[in-house]
Amino acid sequence: MRIARASTPDGVVTGEYRDGVVVTDGNEYAVGTDAALLAPCEPSALYCVGRNYAETLEQMAYERPEEPDFFIKPPASVIAHEEPVPYPSFTGELTYAGELAAVIGERCRDLAPAEVPEVVRGYTIVNDVDALDQPGRTARKAFDGSGPLGPWIETDVDPTGLDMHTEINGERRQEANTELMLFDPFEVVAFLSERFTFRPGDVVAFGSPANPGLIQPGDVVEITYEGVGTLRNRVVDPAER
Repeated sequence: MRIARASTPDGVVTGEYRDGVVVTDGNEYAVGTDAALLAPCEPSALYCVGRNYAETLEQMAYERPEEPDFFIKPPASVIAHEEPVPYPSFTGELTYAGELAAVIGERCRDLAPAEVPEVVRGYTIVNDVDALDQPGRTARKAFDGSGPLGPWIETDVDPTGLDMHTEINGERRQEANTELMLFDPFEVVAFLSERFTFRPGDVVAFGSPANPGLIQPGDVVEITYEGVGTLRNRVVDPAER
């Protein structure tokens, strides 16, 4: 099942997404007509793992980490499917990175990997937008609009063995499978749960395959994960917002 949040004439609603329609409490809202999709959850944080594909390590000349290497994006980084990604004035090197992500469904801590499926509500997609020329991960990755998220939460998918691809203006730039992760989704969530108390709606992103790259105003970024969907956002100059 696909779970979506949407802005409607009746306010913000959460319901099942079926063929362009959000269904909730007996009401139906057509996306694009009666409703606009919002980010599918409201996380207190996006916990993002880096360096989680061997090919990425080779491409970037990184050493293999002994444990998941993570950073955090704040709630203000989150924008929805089809919402414009602002190109910040403080950078000249903005990049995309297409990542699978879990949405936590309940308050939890200190999980074993085998317990993780019990607390995950479902899976969605994150674009880890990065101002590559800024010093330090917080400056690079934690700014407003740096966490496109969506388009919905897919509850019926196994996160292992999913094909993915990223396209920029229709040109394929990334292509991989989640089975190539160094730390699988269950290991990552369990590792982070030793350090943080997760809250409902929190997001854990599992890292990007090789070939994250530069984007410019006007570029359309489309990230697709098999069985989940496609997250699409256009990059804009902040003056266009």
